[in-house]
Amino acid sequence: MNNRPSNVYLIGIGGIGMSALARYFQYQGARVSGYDKTPTPLTSQLILEGMIIHFDDDIEQIDKQAELVIYTPAIPSTHKGLLYYKENGYQLKKRSQVLGDLSKDYFTIAVAGSHGKTTTSAMIAWMLKHSGYDCTAFLGGISINFASNFVAGDNKVMVVEADEFDRSFHTLHPNVAVVTAIDSDHLEIYGTREELVKNFVQFAGQVQNDGRLIHQSKLDCFDDLSLERWSYSLTDENADYTATHYTVDITGSRMHLKRGGEIQLSYPGIHNLENALAAIAVGTHLGIDATKIAAAMATFSGIRRRFEIAWRSEEMVLIDDYAHHPEEIRMFLKSVREIYPGKKITVVFQPHLFTRTRDLAMDFAAALDQADETLLLPIYPAREAPIEGVESQIIAGKMLGNVRTLSKEELLDYVGNTTPEILCMVGAGDIDQEVFKVKSILENRK
Repeated sequence: MNNRPSNVYLIGIGGIGMSALARYFQYQGARVSGYDKTPTPLTSQLILEGMIIHFDDDIEQIDKQAELVIYTPAIPSTHKGLLYYKENGYQLKKRSQVLGDLSKDYFTIAVAGSHGKTTTSAMIAWMLKHSGYDCTAFLGGISINFASNFVAGDNKVMVVEADEFDRSFHTLHPNVAVVTAIDSDHLEIYGTREELVKNFVQFAGQVQNDGRLIHQSKLDCFDDLSLERWSYSLTDENADYTATHYTVDITGSRMHLKRGGEIQLSYPGIHNLENALAAIAVGTHLGIDATKIAAAMATFSGIRRRFEIAWRSEEMVLIDDYAHHPEEIRMFLKSVREIYPGKKITVVFQPHLFTRTRDLAMDFAAALDQADETLLLPIYPAREAPIEGVESQIIAGKMLGNVRTLSKEELLDYVGNTTPEILCMVGAGDIDQEVFKVKSILENRK
């Protein structure tokens, strides 16, 4: 990547990871263009920033002058533009390969995990910027502090999410690696949880010889690796980084560190206190002063769609969250329950992927049963074709509590005729577009 391309084309430019790369190359002075399947608020923003984006799979609209073509594995192999570039000898790379190439020029802090990696990497990036340490960062969500998923820096330090999908994180050889969680997911790629764990161990084993691995304390799969390690946990008193006590309420959360000092977060959620412990460990490893770390944590504003309060009144609160794995949903609802004790919690969940729904239906049911009422939308397919017999009803059929399935149109009717005290809209598909509609109904209610 030492020879910076002047024309870059991205197939799937509207994806959260792809758009961060698009912003990086535009920052480097390249002409950036690309394709995506449908317009979204993010693609509209990229167009406002000067990128050229089309939404038809039409080779007449692609950039035939592109010096680098980047694509996401979510793009089908039959995509006309992708086939054209393959057949005509263009420099063609996956998103993960490009990140791996870029990371070779940087001191790299890579954050992996089944959940928590976006918030943790954003916390680290904010801490490095806020403290004056500086960094470049590629984030898997829109940081509220930066109003972007890309952060430009003037030094040679990079913060990047290490995505386990498609074994993408194996392109990275970080100086510091963080692993937040290893939960059964992407079994369509790995087959078994054991194979998934083995691949996380391989990623951790790629840490540079003088580097450090920072991991959640319950992950004992790294015990045989011969590298410097720190563990962290909100509740495990034997972890290297932990808290003696913590509190969570509507104003935020705070914890007293076992190593000394208090950390305050305005960003809600029990799980985010644990994410903060991982970030604090990274900052300590880098030698950042403890008071600067605390100041950064206190001013961290979070990630869009991660426990984001979309609307509130005296009668109700609307919360938008990206949780799409059972463990994420469990921790999210646990936090909602602690912050709003005694309130009725209604969760609207849009399952993401047919394979994930099929493989984890029982776990989804148990997590969602923490709510007082669950409304299940149809499965968002993303990159997958439908699987016969796999629909949202298979989750509903395993639940013990109050649950029903409904369409997006029926959801809007429900909101128009009821006033749930705490309404949570959860999922990784296009449910965020429904949040805007629900918010509009609530704002216009007499």
